[in-house]
Amino acid sequence: MITIEKPDNLVDHFEISVEKFKNNKLFGTKNKETGNYEWVTYDDVRKRVDNFRGGLASLNIQKGDGVAVISNNRTEWAVAAFATYGLGARFIPMYENEILKTWKYIINDADVKFLLVSCKDIYDQVKHFKEEIKSLEHIYIMDYAGNKSMQYLEKIGAENPVASVKPDVNDIAGLIYTSGTTGDPKGVLLTHGNFVSNSRAGSRRYHFLNETSRSLSILPWAHSYGQVAELYNWFFNGGSIGFMESVETMADDLLKVQPTFLIAVPRVFNKIYDGIHAKMNEEGGIKKKLFDMSVAAAKKNRLQNGKIDFVTKLKLNIGHKLVFSKIKEKFGGKLIASITASAKMNNEISYFFRDIGLPVYDCYGLSETSPAISMNSPELNKPGSVGSALEFIDVRIDCSMINDDSEDGEIQVKGPNLMVGYHNKPEETKKVFTEDGWLKTGDRGTIDEDGYLFITGRIKEQYKLENGKYVFPAALEEDIRLLPYIENAMIYGDGKPYNVCIVIPDCAVLEKTAEFLKIKTPVGKLIHSPIVQEFMSAEIRKNLKDNYGNYEIPKKFIFSDENFTIENGMLTQTLKLKRRIVIEKYKNQIEELYNNN
Repeated sequence: MITIEKPDNLVDHFEISVEKFKNNKLFGTKNKETGNYEWVTYDDVRKRVDNFRGGLASLNIQKGDGVAVISNNRTEWAVAAFATYGLGARFIPMYENEILKTWKYIINDADVKFLLVSCKDIYDQVKHFKEEIKSLEHIYIMDYAGNKSMQYLEKIGAENPVASVKPDVNDIAGLIYTSGTTGDPKGVLLTHGNFVSNSRAGSRRYHFLNETSRSLSILPWAHSYGQVAELYNWFFNGGSIGFMESVETMADDLLKVQPTFLIAVPRVFNKIYDGIHAKMNEEGGIKKKLFDMSVAAAKKNRLQNGKIDFVTKLKLNIGHKLVFSKIKEKFGGKLIASITASAKMNNEISYFFRDIGLPVYDCYGLSETSPAISMNSPELNKPGSVGSALEFIDVRIDCSMINDDSEDGEIQVKGPNLMVGYHNKPEETKKVFTEDGWLKTGDRGTIDEDGYLFITGRIKEQYKLENGKYVFPAALEEDIRLLPYIENAMIYGDGKPYNVCIVIPDCAVLEKTAEFLKIKTPVGKLIHSPIVQEFMSAEIRKNLKDNYGNYEIPKKFIFSDENFTIENGMLTQTLKLKRRIVIEKYKNQIEELYNNN
């Protein structure tokens, strides 16, 4: 058993940091009236945590009790979390943008005693839970005035202070509920040691993060990736976090927060990449030529390890001054690097950002592993991989799980980051652990001679075509989404003679495509135009033919104007496809494609 160095729990981790960095800015929130960010210090947050801990204690919240929150990332989220830890209770975060039945399921399954919600609107939706869920005793509100407000509890706590307890390394800190792509969400039981060991290991890979570091908070802390990589990790370095107001305001928020480091998913960088290239193609002329010249010079510089001729060096210098600097300004002007996980980063996009001086490093993990398993970083990086295993974490490949004569196998993990299990689900827990204690990730991969891990697919998502060939749909879908006129896509073909694809066009780009094709049709009807559909089908096939076998490339298409979203239940909160839901919705259209051979 590995002994985790001190601090080995989130309470000590928090209290050491707020004392060490007490005068540093910690959280920044946009004032919706002025549009400016207003900041609070580490010491400001410490005082609120102390007060809220006392408020929770006044309601008899004790060790092992469930304290839940329904909220987006904000200062109050962190205050509630660390106050909960300070009582030895369990913290259960939920997404604000979630359906009612999922909230109810989690609150009931996690035996929640105290629920904190962000606003009165959510309170009105869940207030009846107190009569329906046996464990639930209290519901309080962040943005509210009165004796059901978070501020009221903080006032009570200030008048009746309660000292924090110091949890054991093996005590449960919280439950992270998985997204439920194949059924009900599962509550992943994670200890203080899980969280602290994982955030420390990640911090050591990025040792340049310090008190001047700043992040724009994009990923929800209700997911383990954002929670550990950003919130807990940031306490190690004393930096600051500005909260993104919304996806729609991200461009403005980047300019105002001026992050030095970003923690995101590939979709964020894919969208930015698409936007940059679409803008250049639209402007054309000298700007487009200058952009293409600069990108080509940067690529040549990378391929030749900096040993470039004078002309290329001149082009590169011009590119940095006139092109790349402008792109960096759009990120706030201070960005050094970013990390991404949840899905594999496209190599072309990864190289683009690296070439212009904004490297994005791929990482890999699961909620069940707290979450990080492997990481790339400035000193340890191999593009195309998801990095090497973090300290004290072992990774092995079990080829016995695969039956298609491939050289890869299931990725299995062991280390201080492994969950205790799934709450109330002993049989599900047993299924994901081997007899010798390794966690089965369900992902396929290989490890090269240098110890770098490469993801090759997801065991549960792979399927066989009628001819016996295996297909890994996620990679195909990601490459299709890179096309500028595609918003989303899903591949299907399990047991069928060939693949088909459900395509969601990007309406804004679709309108410009129609102009290019000289089609005078209202944008709302363009998706039904045979000319437009044939054009997009041909472009998808052309884009895939160099990297995929002919059997993998979809032969027929369904075009829809309803995107896959969290709201309609087709995406998880981390933007993963709920394939079962999508297939059910399009079942009749899919069958029609195969019947009309």
